Amino acid sequence: MIKEKFDVTGMTCSACSSRVEKCVSRLEGISQVSVNLLTNSMQVEYDENVLSEDQIISAVVKAGYGAFPADSAEKKDGKTSSVKSSSSSGVIEEQMKNMKMRLIVSFVFLIPLMYVSMGHMIGLPLPGFLTGVENAVSFAFTQFLLCLPVIFVNRKYYSKGFQTLFHLAPNMDSLIAIGSGASLAYGIFAIYRMSYGLGQGNMKLVHMYYHDLYFESAAMILALITVGKYLEARSKGKTSEAITKLIDLAPKMAVVERDGKEQEIPVEQVREGDIVVVRPGGSIPVDGFVIEGTASVDEAAITGESIPVQKHVNDTVIAATINKTGFLRFKATRVGDDTTFSQIIRLVEEASSSKAPIAKTADKIAGVFVPVVMAIALITAVVWLISGASFEFALSCAICVLVISCPCALGLATPVAIMVGTGKGAENGILIKSGEALEIAHSVQCVVLDKTGTITQGKPVVTDVDTVLDKRKFLSVAAGLEERSEHPLAAAITEFAGKKHIPSEKVEEFLSVPGKGVKGKIHGHWYFAGNSAMMEKQNMDLSPFREKLNAYADQGKTPMLFADESQILGIICVADVVKPSSSEAVRQFKKLGIEVVMLTGDNSRTAEAIRKQTGIDKVIAEVLPQDKEREIDRLQQQGKKVAMIGDGVNDAPALARADVGMAIGAGTDVAIESADIVLMKNDLMDAVTAIRLSKAVIRNIRQNLFWAFFYNSLGIPVAAGVFYPLLGLKLNPMIGAAAMSLSSIFVVTNALRLKKFSSEKNMENNFKEETTMITMKINGMMCPHCQAAVKKALEAIDGVTADVNLEDKAAYITASGQVDKEALKKAVTDAGYEVISIE
Repeated sequence: MIKEKFDVTGMTCSACSSRVEKCVSRLEGISQVSVNLLTNSMQVEYDENVLSEDQIISAVVKAGYGAFPADSAEKKDGKTSSVKSSSSSGVIEEQMKNMKMRLIVSFVFLIPLMYVSMGHMIGLPLPGFLTGVENAVSFAFTQFLLCLPVIFVNRKYYSKGFQTLFHLAPNMDSLIAIGSGASLAYGIFAIYRMSYGLGQGNMKLVHMYYHDLYFESAAMILALITVGKYLEARSKGKTSEAITKLIDLAPKMAVVERDGKEQEIPVEQVREGDIVVVRPGGSIPVDGFVIEGTASVDEAAITGESIPVQKHVNDTVIAATINKTGFLRFKATRVGDDTTFSQIIRLVEEASSSKAPIAKTADKIAGVFVPVVMAIALITAVVWLISGASFEFALSCAICVLVISCPCALGLATPVAIMVGTGKGAENGILIKSGEALEIAHSVQCVVLDKTGTITQGKPVVTDVDTVLDKRKFLSVAAGLEERSEHPLAAAITEFAGKKHIPSEKVEEFLSVPGKGVKGKIHGHWYFAGNSAMMEKQNMDLSPFREKLNAYADQGKTPMLFADESQILGIICVADVVKPSSSEAVRQFKKLGIEVVMLTGDNSRTAEAIRKQTGIDKVIAEVLPQDKEREIDRLQQQGKKVAMIGDGVNDAPALARADVGMAIGAGTDVAIESADIVLMKNDLMDAVTAIRLSKAVIRNIRQNLFWAFFYNSLGIPVAAGVFYPLLGLKLNPMIGAAAMSLSSIFVVTNALRLKKFSSEKNMENNFKEETTMITMKINGMMCPHCQAAVKKALEAIDGVTADVNLEDKAAYITASGQVDKEALKKAVTDAGYEVISIE
């Protein structure tokens, strides 16, 4: 079995893609075929011993479309993937431009058409040559002429609608073509009858057809459907930018050593075995292994993890990662399309192509509704002719059946609800990029979460300070040592000390020990900071701290040890902490009956700690981007509808593969473009809201479809003249038009009820506790007893913790929520001390 990708031309709607898929899947030797309308591509898995490439192309051509192998097209044109990407982007822009033109032309001619046809009903003036029964033909012919441009620019509905009908697979386009086509045909028929009536002097006949015109209905149907299609195309078009943005992330140039000299060449010219040089701040252009140098490499583009990785000789480096510090020489092992980054691009393309178009409920109804209505119209005409009625009466009843079955309300049922739903989502900080995503989200059974930046904050912060010294003095030493370090964990410590207004000690003879830590002299004495290996090198006894270090590690924290020349002074723990709302979001998912899985490239120990904190059902740790995408596929193979929530480039293939991809707003552009839903507020609770909103929208769509179908069906017996022999009741065209309008109004009004949807989320109260930092300068403190007295007085106030420093003559206060500064001042004054200032 081989897997091959083809580019398909000529597809315009989901009926086209499903027809191509159906025709190819019938071929002997086909294992799997998936056609993607958005990318105009087809993924085929077939037995090359049974089937050839030409036979597959031939099947597509016979179906009325064009096809050619994607890779051969690139080779033939000599295009790179980036050129291909930009050309595909140009095709999308051209389609959008064409759709916009159709929309503008439709409304430019629809507005005067509506004025001519309906204006006189509300007292608007018309030119003399269009008023009165004697000008009936001018009145009708003017409407016909105004209707023609609308029909011409939207002719695709007719070509595709009738094409699918002839292939016995009617869809929404078939309904649109029949509804507007019947209205147009009836209007033309009325013009001929009025001309005949005027010629014969039969004014009764002329008057009968004078208001019996449906040109405005034909144009209105096409214009309204085009609005929905334009909005849908505009939101869908954004997803195809994902691959372009992925390619843009890859380095364009590389510095290689050739003939003993450094040369800067395009990355495409790097060969396997080349020696590549990367300086601080540079991007690593290809995969390889280090032969010289030590550096801190930011691998967030690949692993999604926020903490850079230290690279030494013989360690592997990956394309599109960034050298933060240090000089590297490495040997290229995988270049071009073989690099890990290129594989991620390919996975995104494949996952996008394999996402089959969703069969709309309206299309399914149309499959039954259209042939049934046509059969009823035909039977109506035949029965009336057999019963002795005139041909004119029989034809009038048959066309009336088709007109009252106009798909306007059926066509609006889905897009209007989705439009209101996506707008409501945006109000709640949820950007829903396609109607498909909104539809599928209601049936999600499993949610897969990335860890860094999704469940956690995505930035290391200090969580614990454990020391044998005075806390402020210890942090002053720690900040001094870490101030000159370029490690991201060092930045967390200096930032923590800065927030507490703790000055850093001056360090001399600073030295960084790669992979272990840093050291330096403070007041003539050596101090050390780093991991266990650093402390062991200084012959420090770690046995009293082993249990504590293991406990911190089990909690997902990174402990950093600090020591002087004789003993370990303390431990500072740094961790990427869980967002305040993550645990509640997991609980809400479970409440909805959804399984929660965490996928992360981080180590198992940290992942398990996060799982315990949040209550997640299952954890899969230490996974590469390919494994994330494969795990999503595995869950789908079990028959589950899967939603993926992530923020990194490494999540892009999984986001594309999932039934619904959700990207955290602050994540990378690529993750956001690959996803169907973007959580703009970086809050997992918004994912819960998105699923609840989806359920509300689908419920609304089903109601809309029922009522649209009900109104149309109710009018059919009356239009067919079933009650004419008994009650003399035959459908009046004005009543028919009113019924059609009423069904559309009902559908739109029902969809507007979605505006009342509430997220039922009060994150500010439940999960965010605002903290206030205050510095108070105090006079009169002389000894530790004074220090303790001030601390006790301040901490007697609810929600206040105080760190009192004798040397600074100050109290550093942390208060949860807002606190009255006067109350703080009074507490210290009552304890017998003078407050100089409060900041």
